[in-house]
Amino acid sequence: MNASPRPSLTFTRLEKSHIPEIMPIEREAYPEPWTIGMFHQDAVSPSACFYVAHLDGQLVGYVGMWVVIDEAHITSVTVHQAYRRRGLGRMLLEYILNVARHLGLSHATLEVRETNIAAQRLYYSMGFQHVGRRKEYYSKTREDAIIMLKELAHDAPP
Repeated sequence: MNASPRPSLTFTRLEKSHIPEIMPIEREAYPEPWTIGMFHQDAVSPSACFYVAHLDGQLVGYVGMWVVIDEAHITSVTVHQAYRRRGLGRMLLEYILNVARHLGLSHATLEVRETNIAAQRLYYSMGFQHVGRRKEYYSKTREDAIIMLKELAHDAPP
């Protein structure tokens, strides 16, 4: 049995012109979506690395991080609802971790909703570890955030 080939994503740095395509995905994916202004800020901030992913010309997801000293703080790993469960989240995360390695960052952190078990499984499978919890971090749902960490300094890219 042959494994199906991995989809070929193309990554482009976030531009303000991408934001109208991103917003419906963001609103569907999160109970507390980012605002247009937040995306505008990441499109121009020198400390933000934010990319959109296209598959056959269709914007299917996006991934971002903030560079904080020697840390990659991953802010978003989001896949369009119609393209989930195809390995695209893993590909987005691999891409941003490779950007972080290229920048010489030593570790990556992120927060994930305590109820987002699918995302937690992905992060654990990619070497992230649970290192803490932020109580009631998400104000609308009052959910805790699980803080996760991955060391990059001696980590080989996938």
